[in-house]
Amino acid sequence: MLNPVKLEQTYCEFMKNLRRWLPDGIIDVDLFLLRDFDLLQEDDDEENAKILQSQFPFYFHVVETSDKVTLFNNQFAVWIVPKVIQGVPTTLTLISLIDPENEPKLEIVFTTSGIYNSPKIVLKVLRHFLTEVIDTEAVIESFGRAEG
Repeated sequence: MLNPVKLEQTYCEFMKNLRRWLPDGIIDVDLFLLRDFDLLQEDDDEENAKILQSQFPFYFHVVETSDKVTLFNNQFAVWIVPKVIQGVPTTLTLISLIDPENEPKLEIVFTTSGIYNSPKIVLKVLRHFLTEVIDTEAVIESFGRAEG
C-alpha cells in the first residue's frame, strides 16, 4: 500500500497537468448525470442514510489537510479537493486506481458545483465511479484469462 508521502507526490504530479493525465477531461456533475446514474433518490431519513453507508463497501485510510482530503486503500487513491472557482464553491474529486506496482493511475476526475456541491452528492457519485472502475477492471481481467 502506498504511503501518504508518495500519495502527495502523485497528487502534485496529477494537478500540474490534468490534461496530460486525463485526456478525456473532467466530468461535470449535473442533473443529467445524476439521472443517468440513477442517483436522484432521496435518502434524507436516518434508515436510508444507514443503507447508503452499508452500500459504500470501500474502506479507506483518510488523510485530511487544509487543502484536501485523501482517501486510499490497496485499490484506490482518491483526492477530494474543495475550491472556489470564479466565486462558486466547487469540489474536484480525483480517482486513481493503484496498479500492482503501487503506482496510482488517474482514472476519473469529476467536479461538483452549485447545488450539486454537497457531501452527499460527492459521495454518491464517488461510490458510483469506484464501482464502475472495479467492474471495468473485472471485465478486462476476464478477457485476459480467456485469452491465456
